[in-house]
Amino acid sequence: MSKMHRRAFPAGGFAALLALAALFAALPAQAERIKDLASVGGVRGNALVGYGLVVGLDGSGDRTSQAPFTVQSLKNMLNELGVTVPANVNPQLKNVAAVAIHAELPPFAKPGQTIDITVSSIANAVSLRGGTLLMAPLKGADGQVYAIAQGSLVVGGFGAQGRDGSRVSVNVPSVGRIPNGGMVERAVPGGFENAGELTLNLNRNDFTTVSRMVQALDAAFGPGTARAVDGVTVSVRAPYDPSARVGFLAQVENLELTPGVAAAKVIVNSRTGTVVIGSQVQVMPAAISHGSLTVTITENIDVSQPGAFGAGQTVVAPRSEVGVTEAGSRMFKFAGGTSLDEIVRAVNAVGAAPGDLIAILEALKQAGALRAELEVI
Repeated sequence: MSKMHRRAFPAGGFAALLALAALFAALPAQAERIKDLASVGGVRGNALVGYGLVVGLDGSGDRTSQAPFTVQSLKNMLNELGVTVPANVNPQLKNVAAVAIHAELPPFAKPGQTIDITVSSIANAVSLRGGTLLMAPLKGADGQVYAIAQGSLVVGGFGAQGRDGSRVSVNVPSVGRIPNGGMVERAVPGGFENAGELTLNLNRNDFTTVSRMVQALDAAFGPGTARAVDGVTVSVRAPYDPSARVGFLAQVENLELTPGVAAAKVIVNSRTGTVVIGSQVQVMPAAISHGSLTVTITENIDVSQPGAFGAGQTVVAPRSEVGVTEAGSRMFKFAGGTSLDEIVRAVNAVGAAPGDLIAILEALKQAGALRAELEVI
């Protein structure tokens, strides 16, 4: 027996989530710090990447016959250490793995400070558990070396493999981290000390929030302190002295203001059935009826046998039965300007699952009754 039907989701848990969303939507807007709404222009991290070798693995490293660059890297490293490997010798080592290394250089990082690094296998190593990363340079986008990585790996995954090829793996054993495994060797030059004006870049584009931020800064430090550049950026006059500039920014980032209300939006994840409805979403007058169709196919076998003294043969004939059932659906109506609370009540009343709600929202958008942006991810 096989069934073809719409994907089902737990309606009870979904109803609770929608009710929770309605509860938070009813809360008044709260004041937030500028620190939580924006970042200082130019104060950001920088990505670093490198290549290296992990040694000391318990036979779970690269199969060098399929990863010749691991052998080449090992030969180059030994040659730099004064050990010459003949050209016609290819070491078949299973305790070495070629890895890619990446990290983020925090803003204002100075030489001598340490950073966390992540190490990932780039060949066919089964596990990096128990390995040690040998000294490897980490370069920025400009090709310059900004940090040196080295240390023992911490691997959260675990894997085991049998001789017949069977394998059991928990999490991802081919990726590990080294806390404080990178040593900063070069600082990234920045214009924080020399800039006459500082810029605050909002985390989310919103003209209302920009306007309120300018008003809050002018009220705290005097008229003309801030000016709006666009829907994301606010330019702020700041002291030239670095020490005074730091103290000024400390006061700026702790100022509070009420951000603008987000645009009406409905986010739908079609893979997981997650639906998030913003507090500003409204529905124009519309009547909706939504049902489900179930198709059931049953395969049976009929056997026909001849009489005891007949000359016929036994015949096996397949027989298929197809049944179609449609669950009763109820119609509900949205009045003009329906709010999130009313949408939640209507959806809970008909017992719609997230899969049904996705179809309803898409139909409302096509009909022009959904006053919100529908974003499907």
